[in-house]
Amino acid sequence: MVWPPASGLSLANFVRSRPALLKMIQPVANWYANTAGWRRMGLRHDDLIREENHIVQKALSRLPAEVLQARSFRLKRAMQQSVLHKDLPPNEWLKPEEDVRYLQPLIEQVEAEEAERQLLDNLVVERRLPGKKAH
Repeated sequence: MVWPPASGLSLANFVRSRPALLKMIQPVANWYANTAGWRRMGLRHDDLIREENHIVQKALSRLPAEVLQARSFRLKRAMQQSVLHKDLPPNEWLKPEEDVRYLQPLIEQVEAEEAERQLLDNLVVERRLPGKKAH
């Protein structure tokens, strides 16, 4: 794994695998998402991931053109609303069911490839000649 992970640390899979814990945490997660305000600006959660990391850059390059264009539009619109110090009209807010992770799976894929690349780059290969015993 590349450290620090571009995707950040997450306990999401741990929480999802325990229904009782998920039931307790879900209301807090929904409250946080609504309070944080990215949905009121029309942004998805993955729009908040910083682009300065080379892993994120590589993941962004793998997105289809229409998804990348929609991301760019959402970011520009949110910046404009931020300059105006206003939220979007409520009918344009992002609904929770529309807030899907579109970039995170690609980031995880790139991180796995980078980890594999590091492993292979540091691989030591010993050549053995036929008839000779290894030390």
